[in-house]
Amino acid sequence: MKLSLSRTLSGVAAVAAAALVLTGCAGGPAAGGGGGGAKSLVVDASFDLKTADPNRQYETTGSIVAKALYEQLLTFNGEDVTKPVDGLASYEMNDDNTVMTLTMKSGAKFSDGSDVTVDDAVFSLQRVQGVKGNPSFLLDGVTVEKTGDDTLTLTSAEPNPALPFILPNPALSVVNQEVVEANGGTADDTDAAETFLNGESAGSGPYELESFDAAKQVVFKANPNYTGDKPAYERVVLRNVEGPTQKLNVEKGESQVALDLNPDQVAELSGSDVKVVNNASRYMIFLLLNQDPAVNAMTSNPDFVKAVKLGVDYDKIVDLAGDGSARPGGVVPSIFSGALTAEQGNQRDVEAAKAALAKSGYAGEKITLNFPNDITVQGLSLQSVAESVQAQLSEVGIALELAPAPVATELDAYRNGKETVGLWYWGPDFPDASNYLVFSPGELVGLRSGWAEGADPAVTAASDAARTATGDARDAAYTAWQEALNASGPFVPLLQPAQNVVTAPSVTSVTTNPVWTVDLALIK
Repeated sequence: MKLSLSRTLSGVAAVAAAALVLTGCAGGPAAGGGGGGAKSLVVDASFDLKTADPNRQYETTGSIVAKALYEQLLTFNGEDVTKPVDGLASYEMNDDNTVMTLTMKSGAKFSDGSDVTVDDAVFSLQRVQGVKGNPSFLLDGVTVEKTGDDTLTLTSAEPNPALPFILPNPALSVVNQEVVEANGGTADDTDAAETFLNGESAGSGPYELESFDAAKQVVFKANPNYTGDKPAYERVVLRNVEGPTQKLNVEKGESQVALDLNPDQVAELSGSDVKVVNNASRYMIFLLLNQDPAVNAMTSNPDFVKAVKLGVDYDKIVDLAGDGSARPGGVVPSIFSGALTAEQGNQRDVEAAKAALAKSGYAGEKITLNFPNDITVQGLSLQSVAESVQAQLSEVGIALELAPAPVATELDAYRNGKETVGLWYWGPDFPDASNYLVFSPGELVGLRSGWAEGADPAVTAASDAARTATGDARDAAYTAWQEALNASGPFVPLLQPAQNVVTAPSVTSVTTNPVWTVDLALIK
């Protein structure tokens, strides 16, 4: 079950980044082509899909679909999300990061052969804002206007250095204004084009929509008017398939790519001729220790918090999660700009942990560890992580009592700051370190840990400096903030579980990305 803790659990808005170059023979008949028809590809995924309307979707599978059918003003180069690059436009930011000027590039064509223009871009972004769908928050506080024959300007009410990292999101795709308006589209909440866009695409991406069924499958056909590099497959079938069946399908050659195998299913592939690539995902699993003494006197004790940080065996937890998992040095995932390395994070020291524990006055009382037991993160059970943490902390003298509960039950305690020690994960809204400032005192996740505003002036000052930093100073500001958070904060970043991509021998490369999971047009 996929659950983005950023939007779904936090009310803020939620696969690892990697270009996966796979070696192997690509002989035999074209996948799905019967040896003589158009070269086609079958991709199995566990669907999280509601619509093919790019400006309304904000789900994992929806982003895969939108990325195949549409283009965005800015994009990322393959798996690298540390630097936005030109898409349909180039961009410049003013010195205080309040005004972005985008200049449209010439030559791009919609699937009907018409030119992509600045008017299409303005309409599309204003439509995202106007329909008030799930992705509308991405452009909160931003005014979009045409300022020249080929330019548009995005003006933010406050400095917005994260905006270049937001625009590559497939929810901000550029649609054909004339076609969408002719089919009920508007830039406000009277928009009625979704039904049309669930049957036909109106984009300039590498594929067109052949058929759409949100519960079963989406079929794509190559867009003859696409002006980028031609995709290797002329037809792609994206199917809704559960993990165990995905495993069987890719082993038997009934599909060529499986996106959602868990670590146990991947381990069962040993000896098979399929290819497996594991890479760290964007999700960060962490512990929180409640800082409200009314909840627990020990977890709000700085020496007890220090003992926990020193007592966790981080390497063992990463090993538990399997190949491709990674240990973040702080709360920002390792694949984002501004992340700390594992070496810069807290390290295990059993003797120092025991000394801090003795100083805290802890007398062996049981401490409750709360976590949801009916969800997984990239196929990894939180139960297994909780049991590992429990065993490790027992080695330094801390007695954790596991208290698993269904997520529907545990959410209330988490949101209301009532958990003693909590085990959760965080999925970012976009690949920028600013997503994680919610872990500061008085902010969303800080409050869920009983960490009130003003509780830690040093962390707050570092957070404020990171929030307002621009240019080359941003990375240094975010690393300094995380170092302060590691030193005195109530959070223990544990790991980024792996994303597993399994392919048939006929597939030689797959490019994944933490924003849109996989680019179907780049599968070869």
